[in-house]
Amino acid sequence: MKILVTGAAGYVGRAVVNDLLTTGEQVVALVHEQVPDFPDGVETLRADLSGARTLGPAVRDTDGVCHLAGLARARLGNRPPAQYYAVNVTGTAHLLNAMAAETERTGRPGSLVFASTSTIYGHPARQPVDETSARDLINPYATSKAEAEDLIARQTNTGALGATTLRIFNAAGASAGRADQDLTRIIPRAVAAATRPASPLVINGDGTAVRDFVHVRDVAAAFTRALHANSPGRYAVYNLGAHPASVRDVVESVGRLTGRPLPLHHRPAVAQEARALIADTTSIRTELDWTPTTEGLDDLVRDQWRAVLRAEATP
Repeated sequence: MKILVTGAAGYVGRAVVNDLLTTGEQVVALVHEQVPDFPDGVETLRADLSGARTLGPAVRDTDGVCHLAGLARARLGNRPPAQYYAVNVTGTAHLLNAMAAETERTGRPGSLVFASTSTIYGHPARQPVDETSARDLINPYATSKAEAEDLIARQTNTGALGATTLRIFNAAGASAGRADQDLTRIIPRAVAAATRPASPLVINGDGTAVRDFVHVRDVAAAFTRALHANSPGRYAVYNLGAHPASVRDVVESVGRLTGRPLPLHHRPAVAQEARALIADTTSIRTELDWTPTTEGLDDLVRDQWRAVLRAEATP
């Protein structure tokens, strides 16, 4: 199949491209500005979700779309709300319109897998959270992702589309040997602190907040499985998590595996962030036969650390 990946230059996008290639798919990578060095055989297109006209040629003759492009970084959710809506909602609408036009041209229903976020659960009333848990939209980023989900669901109801939403909790680890570069996330930030011991690791709160971590390769595998499970008129939502751990657990794992205990600097906790956010992944395990390939937090930290060391050793 010929699969379009939007946001292909991003951390998860690159992993999805690689996974699709390993399963024998033909991949078209849609990027905004950065054009990374993709593996051989990947067609690269440059387009902007805000420009509806550029998306028609991108979806032409494709059999499915993995939609990862969007404005992210929930902690920076104090940007003007219109920015999140313009990219995450309006951009998704433009993509859906382009897919609908392609379906009208070919007579073949579209297939879409959408990257959403655990942030839409806000402060859940119970743990772990399953896909029926109430959405608690605590910032413009979460709201924009939720509205994109709803838009996709309504488009699926027309029967001209089959779609899956994957609510990703905290992707981590390396993809194709490349470490996660985003230092707003706790694992890459802690590993980076281990490479410069003189600088303390800044954390918010006392370190007891719990998050659910999942390897980026397992996230990518879920995209491929969901793509093949889609059918016209069917809309599914799945959580993606694997290894619940506290910030303290991450710090301890990094110190133990690197042999470099981390000095810490505590700042006040961020009031709007949940004390715990743990995924119930029963649905995706049962319906898509998806299981994580890693055994625990140490696997994710070790993978990130090794990738960082390799990058530092490369001239």
